[in-house]
Amino acid sequence: MRIAIQTWGSNGDIRPMLALAGGLARRGHAVTLVVSSLDNRYYTAEAAQLGIAYRQVPERMEFDMEDFARRTFRMHGLQWLRALLDEALFPYEDLIFQIGLELADSHDVLIGHHFLYPVKLAARLKRKPHVSVTLCPAAIPTPTQPPMHCPDLGAWGNPWLWRLAHRLFNWYLRPMERLWREHGQPPVRQVFEDQLASDRLDLVAAEPLFCAGLEPSAPHRICGVFNWQDDAQAWTMPDGLRAFLDEGDAPVYCTFGSLQQAMPEWCMDLFVAAVAKVGCRAIVQTGSARFPADTRLGDCYFVGRHPHQPVFERCRAVVHHGGAGTTQAASRAGCPSVVVSFMDEQLFWGQRLHALGLALPPLPAKRANADRLAQRIRAVLDDPAMRQRALDIRRRMAGGDGVAEAVRRIEALGAAAD
Repeated sequence: MRIAIQTWGSNGDIRPMLALAGGLARRGHAVTLVVSSLDNRYYTAEAAQLGIAYRQVPERMEFDMEDFARRTFRMHGLQWLRALLDEALFPYEDLIFQIGLELADSHDVLIGHHFLYPVKLAARLKRKPHVSVTLCPAAIPTPTQPPMHCPDLGAWGNPWLWRLAHRLFNWYLRPMERLWREHGQPPVRQVFEDQLASDRLDLVAAEPLFCAGLEPSAPHRICGVFNWQDDAQAWTMPDGLRAFLDEGDAPVYCTFGSLQQAMPEWCMDLFVAAVAKVGCRAIVQTGSARFPADTRLGDCYFVGRHPHQPVFERCRAVVHHGGAGTTQAASRAGCPSVVVSFMDEQLFWGQRLHALGLALPPLPAKRANADRLAQRIRAVLDDPAMRQRALDIRRRMAGGDGVAEAVRRIEALGAAAD
């Protein structure tokens, strides 16, 4: 099949799609990946490594992540999401839609990031199968779980909470209806179901273990994490990092993923001060010129971009923001987590880690300081039962292949459409 994938967002939104594209290419499909990158990072080298066609749309996005983070740091989840869409999606939706129409003319199946409603619209207008990819199942309605920030009212009460939540979502995300209405689509009742999720197949790229109790119905299908391992296999650990790991106790790893690009100095000051208070060795992912990659300050070693899995496997715990990829990579490595959440999606993953006994309750970023973070790191390091649970979870996650499951379902959809 000829398959087009469109994605939008930061590195955490794009890497799973690279993994999926690679899995489809290995099965012999002709794959085109179109990326709209918030930080203007290009993935041409990765696409060439995978043997897929690649486009960047737009070539440069006018979006200042650091300024945006500073202005929106204390917003609640829906305010933050609306602000992000206002500045980084709505100005580009016509362009993304036009690319979607072009891809629909030349491909058999369109796959889109779960917020790329223009892709769903393009596929619908061109009568081509559309598949969505959901990276966080928090917004999928299910009677077994309430919406975020709501009490659990059970199988009878939770559906009512979801109805109220959808009204709130619809109100905050109402600008998304413009493109929809302009092309003659019916009124939107529930934005997540009607505009964002595929009508036929929504691939939930999350480990089933983290989705226990969610029980989503069709078209949502929990596949497992889309883990791209090609870069880890090609990566060579720097000599300095290897020497640091070999010379003492296993360290704590600290990263806020792509968010560190938005607040590099605040993140670094928080990490360095917190691990100093704990008195532990640490590897800190750096985005600051004050702490260059492959240098060290006492018991802190600073690293740049690299595949997480090979390093996490040699660490005692991972301090992170609760991103979907980092959460599942830490758990797959057998590491307990300390989560500092910036938004609702990250709060969801932090709560899932806590429910599995792999972390304390998440610390909201707006309340984070060196003392509070140090207390949580120390509590995790002093809890051997949590470490044992993490190792048990690692064994339970071993062997899962979310990409293979997703490819199987996409191929079945394509066969049914023939």
